[in-house]
Amino acid sequence: MIAIVGIGADGWPGLGEPARDALRAAPTVIGSERQLALLPTEVPGERRAWPSPIDPLVDALAAGRHDGAAVLASGDPMLHGIGSSLARRGVELAVHPHASAVAYACARLGWPEAEVDLVNIVGRSPDTLARVLQPRRRVVVFGNAASAAAVLVDRGYGPSRFVVLEQLGGPNERLTEGTADSLGDRAVDPLHAVAIECVAAEGTPLLPRVPGLPDEAYDTDGALTKRSVRAATLAALAPLPRALLWDVGAGSGSIGIEWMRAHPSRQAVAIESHAERQRFIEHNRDALGVPGLQLVAGRAPDALAGLAAPDAIFIGGGASAPGVLDACWSALKPGGRLVANAVTLQGELALAAWRDAHGGTLTRVSLAHAEPLGRFDTGRQPLPVTLYDGRKPDPAATEFTGPA
Repeated sequence: MIAIVGIGADGWPGLGEPARDALRAAPTVIGSERQLALLPTEVPGERRAWPSPIDPLVDALAAGRHDGAAVLASGDPMLHGIGSSLARRGVELAVHPHASAVAYACARLGWPEAEVDLVNIVGRSPDTLARVLQPRRRVVVFGNAASAAAVLVDRGYGPSRFVVLEQLGGPNERLTEGTADSLGDRAVDPLHAVAIECVAAEGTPLLPRVPGLPDEAYDTDGALTKRSVRAATLAALAPLPRALLWDVGAGSGSIGIEWMRAHPSRQAVAIESHAERQRFIEHNRDALGVPGLQLVAGRAPDALAGLAAPDAIFIGGGASAPGVLDACWSALKPGGRLVANAVTLQGELALAAWRDAHGGTLTRVSLAHAEPLGRFDTGRQPLPVTLYDGRKPDPAATEFTGPA
């Protein structure tokens, strides 16, 4: 058992008696130098500062080599903290939470906490913040204020209300309000959060988090699942929280990017063999706020070897290539979903044969866009897309048969 104790800028006076008792009883107390300095002499255990990098000590804690230790965490340990990291690894914890920086920020600004997005850029790419940028959205950011401001300015949200909240809950608490484009190089206390009320500059593209971003949102050489077909494809993929997608033949990366934009717990792997398109994927994932999208350079099925088993697979091109459908189906988790698009007769025939052998559905998507015809307009159709949607059987699943 490891005790996880949340501590704020108010230090020891801000802790309840159960948290104090856990610290007094621990043979070892682990935390940052700043956190350890907040403890009084009545905490007798060995004080151990986090090393850099912290991974070896986290691994040791997860392996049970420091049973009985107490670990200090900033604010709420289960909100983007060490407690969350250890809990994911199955460690038995006794958690003593403190008010989080989100709670303090919302209390100071009068914001309903349930209506605020939290983005953590500590140890992560600041581009992660771009995923949530929309007018009127309220965001609390954990991480460097200057990095957050730079993302907003770069994405056309420089006029956003930008509040730097330093030493929240402590005697030296300070709030400084301005806009993202006015932060400049002002010095900020290392212990800070940022509260943002998003305002878009004139002409800034407004990007939804539901599937179907405008095609213009992507840098591409034309290898792009178009907006309406993309929305239909993602609906067929039926994304769930914490699910992993393989985007096979990813082109410009749009399917994996929009899979991840809709929920922060989702993951995606883009498999693409074309070198220029790989660069498009890298640019697009950062610009659209999902820098965690993994890029695998290679061609299926060989490039699929060694990848984590997916919950869903999309094949955007190459369904008729030898071995691709078989390799994807074999790797897919039971109960997972395989979706594939085809525009050629060979691709259609491959998907039809696959449906006959494994079940699923085939849908032909045909759209027409208004284009000029002399003094009038007419609907012009791009190539129709055949969409296959199939689910891999799960022998462990219990079929719902309705009320008894």
